Amino acid sequence: MNAEGLVEVVLPGKVEPEGLQLRHGAVPVAGPGQVVIRMEATGVSFAEQQMRRGRYYDQPAFPFVPGYDLVGTVIATGEGVEPGLAGTRVAALVKVGGWASHVVVEAADAVPVPDGVGAAEAETLVVNGITAWQMLHGKARIRAGQTIVVHGANGGVGSVLVQLAQAAGVKVIGTASARHHDALREQGVVPVDYRAGDVAARIRELAPGGVDAVFDHVGGRGIVDSWQLLAPGGTLVSYGSASTRDDEGSKQLPVLKLLGRVWLWNALPNRRRAYFFNVWAGRALAKNRFQARLRADLTQVFTALQRGEVTVQIAAQLPLTKIADALRLAESGTVAGKVVLTP
Repeated sequence: MNAEGLVEVVLPGKVEPEGLQLRHGAVPVAGPGQVVIRMEATGVSFAEQQMRRGRYYDQPAFPFVPGYDLVGTVIATGEGVEPGLAGTRVAALVKVGGWASHVVVEAADAVPVPDGVGAAEAETLVVNGITAWQMLHGKARIRAGQTIVVHGANGGVGSVLVQLAQAAGVKVIGTASARHHDALREQGVVPVDYRAGDVAARIRELAPGGVDAVFDHVGGRGIVDSWQLLAPGGTLVSYGSASTRDDEGSKQLPVLKLLGRVWLWNALPNRRRAYFFNVWAGRALAKNRFQARLRADLTQVFTALQRGEVTVQIAAQLPLTKIADALRLAESGTVAGKVVLTP
């Protein structure tokens, strides 16, 4: 095993994509309760784009190895782990560390990938699928016949949100730039151009009585519009602050402002609810319950993929050694789907 050697990508500080570094070393060893995964696919998500700028609100200190999730095969198990897990293809949500040829995770964090699902396919649905599923079914608790708004309906999380919502019998209004509208219409989404003036007014024309849920990854001033689009009993789920990605100053402040608004709205006497969704919420307090829910929810997402309710879009597959090209492509805003990295 150790003859293979470890290759990982290091983010040394706030750098351009070309400033990322490759580091070589020995393949890590599994400790008690752990497994070693040989990576077959990892990806470039919005989180790493923020981390490169030092803008992800709880990223570790530089230098570190980015990589929010991965799919691969278990090649070694530690003490206390079922030895039969070796040879199994699994997915794992790790937040950092995924951009590496070999990754150590707790065995309880490794979720089996069904037979017949490719590594790159599965990778596109780990963080995006978990986020979409838990926001739709855990926070908004959508029901058939409802109408929702998905901002960034062509994005990584947005595209999965759209498909899972439609599988549940929900009507979707999706914001995106005009070049994505035909593709969204083909999916049955009512598209709205977020660059064409008053987006909220256009959505109100489509849903005069308000909508049942809004999923907002943009944050900033537009979050107030998202709240005001809700019908009585509606739910706002905020899950990011993309509008502040290139800002200077505190990386925590945009999130703290969102949390403050959510708290204030929920304190007001009204029939609407607001949440700030963080996929990691609850892990520190109840790790076993967090791991069990993650496993159950990601299994549901993979089942939806197998049933054809969700299809994945892979924008490109590049080797880990081409990380600068991969990151530039992902940040270009010109591709649909996820940029996947392979060993």
